Amino acid sequence: MGREHWKKIWVGSAGNMVEWFDWFVYASFATYFAGAFFPEGDDTAKLMNTAGIFAVGFFMRPVGGWLLGRVGDRRGRKAALTLTVTLMSASAVLIAIAPTYAVAGYGGAVVLLVARLLQGLSVGGEYAASATYLTEASAPRHRGFASSFQYVSMTAGQILGLGLLLVLQHTLSADALHAWGWRIPFVVGALGAAVVFYLRRTMLETEVYEEGSGADSGDRGTLKALWAHKREAFLVVALTMGGTVAYYTYTTYLTKYLSNSAGLPKQTATLVSFCALIVFACLQPLAGRLSDRIGRRPLLITFALGSTLLTVPILTMLKHAGSFWPALGLSLLALVVVTGYTSINACVKAELFPTGVRALGVALPYAIANALFGGTAEYVALWFKDAGIESGFSWYVAGCAAVSLVVYLAMRETRDIDLGRVGAAGSTSQRDRLPVS
Repeated sequence: MGREHWKKIWVGSAGNMVEWFDWFVYASFATYFAGAFFPEGDDTAKLMNTAGIFAVGFFMRPVGGWLLGRVGDRRGRKAALTLTVTLMSASAVLIAIAPTYAVAGYGGAVVLLVARLLQGLSVGGEYAASATYLTEASAPRHRGFASSFQYVSMTAGQILGLGLLLVLQHTLSADALHAWGWRIPFVVGALGAAVVFYLRRTMLETEVYEEGSGADSGDRGTLKALWAHKREAFLVVALTMGGTVAYYTYTTYLTKYLSNSAGLPKQTATLVSFCALIVFACLQPLAGRLSDRIGRRPLLITFALGSTLLTVPILTMLKHAGSFWPALGLSLLALVVVTGYTSINACVKAELFPTGVRALGVALPYAIANALFGGTAEYVALWFKDAGIESGFSWYVAGCAAVSLVVYLAMRETRDIDLGRVGAAGSTSQRDRLPVS
């Protein structure tokens, strides 16, 4: 890929990193601020309240997917990406200044809820705008590799959040972290968003979007246009189901599971997640490049099969890991399996839709799937735990992966599709494919 393509990938990824830093910081620091917004009570109950607000943010994602997906298709990928980071910055500021229960009663929880709604709105459009931008900005034979940087940047945002948590855990007392230290990452996130806002204002639009900007301008980014591709939209929901549940289980929920269920100290649980995610981020481009050689379906099928068969034993053994190294080994095994989905799911979805509805086509069904499955994963896990049947969550994750496995086995290969020639009705004929070279 040329220098210009790398510049587009870098700018898109940098913004995505800050977006997801703010998004995941909420989950990573929840064990410290859960008690600040709710009255005294059972620790699991407070975490469930906090996780409930986390899930509410996901239910705002379909609205963000529709609104910002429409902006991305009608005004350009650059416009949508700039707007998403603005909303994310505002939400980070709100959380940083939210009053505690002791100061404002449930008023602080209301501020927290509003901030999460803004984050949901932002991330609902960010995923699709970023996936579309990274896929369109890359050379045709390197789309899998280039789009894998979406999860590299997402994971980098989480690594930075966990890294900051580790630093704060070693420099502040537990009392200070619970009292005010948890606010620091949200201030950092707001400042980072301001930098990315500047970068995104100067970013270049993709050639694919510019070349197709004059076609069907009246229906671009509309629900009417998306309905013409309803089969592809339902396919996005189905193929996302298993991947998003597995991803959030082994990333956002993992630290809580290791500390709240496996009994590891919070610092050890955080370090396990931190180290595992570094390896996970490095795997994404390798798997993305592999998909450019052998296709997308083999990786998706490998993920779904592995997740269906291995989730129950991995989570069961994690609960009894007892120390850092066994927990790290099991976490890495899980994330290697999940890589089959995360490394390429962005380009697979973008490859299903034509230019005029690509951002909305990825955004809305993906956001719906995340609202139903990804955003609720942590809450469902805690519900099973609170009900005394924690092992039920393992079977739930495996079941979601099994459903997606059926979809992966039935779907067509998308690697060789020409983004500029996807059929007007959403079907992909031989003429829509890249010439074999």
